[in-house]
Amino acid sequence: MTPDPHVISSLRPLLPVAIAFASPFVIRLLGKNPNRREAASFVLSSLTFLAVLFMAPAILRGTIYHFTLFHILPGITISLCADGLSMVFAIVSSFLWIFATSYSIGYMRTLKEHAQTRYYVCFGAAIFGAQGVAFSGNVLTLYLFYEIITIVTYPLVAHHQDEEGYAGGRKYLVYLVGSSKLFFLPALVLTYILCGTLDFRLGDIRHGIFPPEAHPGLVTAAYVLFLAGLAKAAIMPLHNWLPSAMVAPTPVSALLHAVAVVKAGVFSICRIILSCFGLDAMGTLGLGLPTACVAAFTVVVAALIAMTKDDIKARIAYSTVSELSFIVMGVAMLTPDSMEGGISFIAHHAFPKITLFFAAGAVFVATGTRSIRLMQGLGRRMPWTFGAFALASLSFMGLPPVAGFVSKFYMVTGAVDAGMTFFIGVILLTSLLNVAYLGPVVYKAFFLPPVDGMDSSRIAEAPRTMVIPMMAAAVISLLLGIYPQAFLNFVDVFGRF
Repeated sequence: MTPDPHVISSLRPLLPVAIAFASPFVIRLLGKNPNRREAASFVLSSLTFLAVLFMAPAILRGTIYHFTLFHILPGITISLCADGLSMVFAIVSSFLWIFATSYSIGYMRTLKEHAQTRYYVCFGAAIFGAQGVAFSGNVLTLYLFYEIITIVTYPLVAHHQDEEGYAGGRKYLVYLVGSSKLFFLPALVLTYILCGTLDFRLGDIRHGIFPPEAHPGLVTAAYVLFLAGLAKAAIMPLHNWLPSAMVAPTPVSALLHAVAVVKAGVFSICRIILSCFGLDAMGTLGLGLPTACVAAFTVVVAALIAMTKDDIKARIAYSTVSELSFIVMGVAMLTPDSMEGGISFIAHHAFPKITLFFAAGAVFVATGTRSIRLMQGLGRRMPWTFGAFALASLSFMGLPPVAGFVSKFYMVTGAVDAGMTFFIGVILLTSLLNVAYLGPVVYKAFFLPPVDGMDSSRIAEAPRTMVIPMMAAAVISLLLGIYPQAFLNFVDVFGRF
């Protein structure tokens, strides 16, 4: 780690990771009593969030916390750090864990899902992995926690233990474990050979850890390997695992898409670009524009595919593939505004996205269907659910005053600053496509009569434990558009824009 006057040694980054680490063991211990098990999940998720929030004032003043757990070899350690970028992902994952716990209680109990203790244990373990990724102080630590997330979420993807579940789980493992072993691990080794260290450069996004004398071809090779190894970001063509993972229960889909898994992928790309390679190397080697173009391709194509899906979870899944690449595209444009928009979208995407999945799950609990065609007229019976869906959809359409508008506005201004008008067109086109595939869901629910043969008279809202967190997430996505500095301040202090 390069010395910086703002970097101080502290145990504080270890605290949320340690609490999250304890959560699966406590939940398993209390597994025979559902009430205690779920109460423990609430308490531990809240403590994790508070431990993260405890660091916020100092981080906003420019402090960076760093703590080394183990020394393995010269330049190779297991270490944690907390800076502005860490806080964006850590706050989102720990806070939404609280919401997901409440939602899971209603969902799992209403549908009488089996293996509920295993479900909560794996959910807690996934958040432990997410906190570890957020606070990783070097590439090796990031790699280890990245793999932990993959392993502990496999039982969640294959939760139903049927043929479809196991098939989705196998694809999940093949894509994520295969890509990390074939690409991420060699990138890690090559980085150590070239740099003699794996520590991130903290407090300086301009100068990476690669020495000036490093061979440009090898540095470029390391970068390409890193991108290919981070398949959780779902950049095409390494995206197909994500729609296939929709065989999981809806709270798991929300975890995959909004809280831990895919966010770990895009967060890791942001960390590698800004704290490993740095803006100077990205610009000198011409790596930013090709990365942004690949991300832009994913943004548009995934949105087009989403329009063809009648299954609501499949439509939202491809929406996730599309919207995630906005984060990568914004950071890869390498302008202050575009990076600010891209990084802030980690949070500004999470709240409306989890709302969409919560709404889809609420409809499934109430009706047993995931077909958009069969949702006609249900808005009259489930106004809170479809109202939340409508509010969250505005964020992806890029309309004010919701959170997504803020991030996309920054990306547009960043593209203008860089003279990259092509990306302005991508952002505007995709916003229109989002209207085309999310708008009809709301329109059919509120303005069309129920389909013939469907008795909607007995349909009502899902349990309150599902509706309340869903509405809260939707409202927060609105508040983040009105008060965007909640996360933009962390982005600013990280990049010192």
